Amino acid sequence: MAYREFTIEGRNAVTEAFRSGRTVDKLYVLDGCQDGPVLTIKREAAKQGTLIKYVTRERLDQLSGTGKHQGVVAVAAAYEYASVEEILKAAQERQEPPFVILLDNIEDPHNLGAIIRTANLAGAHGVIIPKNRAVGLTATVAKTSAGALNYTPVAKVTNLAKTIEELKKEGLWFVCADMGGTTMYDLNLKGPIGLVIGSEGEGVGRLVKEKCDMTAAVPMKGNIDSLNASVAAGVLAYEIVRQRGLA
Repeated sequence: MAYREFTIEGRNAVTEAFRSGRTVDKLYVLDGCQDGPVLTIKREAAKQGTLIKYVTRERLDQLSGTGKHQGVVAVAAAYEYASVEEILKAAQERQEPPFVILLDNIEDPHNLGAIIRTANLAGAHGVIIPKNRAVGLTATVAKTSAGALNYTPVAKVTNLAKTIEELKKEGLWFVCADMGGTTMYDLNLKGPIGLVIGSEGEGVGRLVKEKCDMTAAVPMKGNIDSLNASVAAGVLAYEIVRQRGLA
């Protein structure tokens, strides 16, 4: 399957993309541009909750494939996002306790793609990512997922901490990957669960971590002190798989 970035440029094309209901991950706008058509595009972006980045003309020229961006470039999702409700419904249809992977501060598309692939193989019912400070479903993510994106729903939410609160009402417990946490083998990871993974550099944000019920550490015997985010997700996901198999 061939993958390509969905970059939309030019004022009319970007406006129509928003009005047609197309999912747009990011909108790049020429810094300082405040004329009518651009303000209209920014209003449409705000309605959809699209992340807006103000950049230089040089940056827009780099993003543009035609050189006729007119001060605006939109990056649309390569795949459509699911809803959190659809993820829970997938668990219900499989008659399994929900298993969801939530990602905080993951900005590397290769990490996101690899985690979606792991989520699929580990039997997770879906992946949840935040709108801000995170990569969306780009073509690179789709390619790295090795086809898993066709089968594993990914939801995008405005507030990860609030989403955790809402999922707790549905009976889920949450475990956060943290080097300072309890060794994963000493935790009960059975039942309805959400696994929260952060980036290598920043980890899981404080507000999100505070919403979690447990913190889990992967035992490490080497000379460095952290795992790649996608590897950590894989190790913890398969400990959850192991424990669910013992239930």
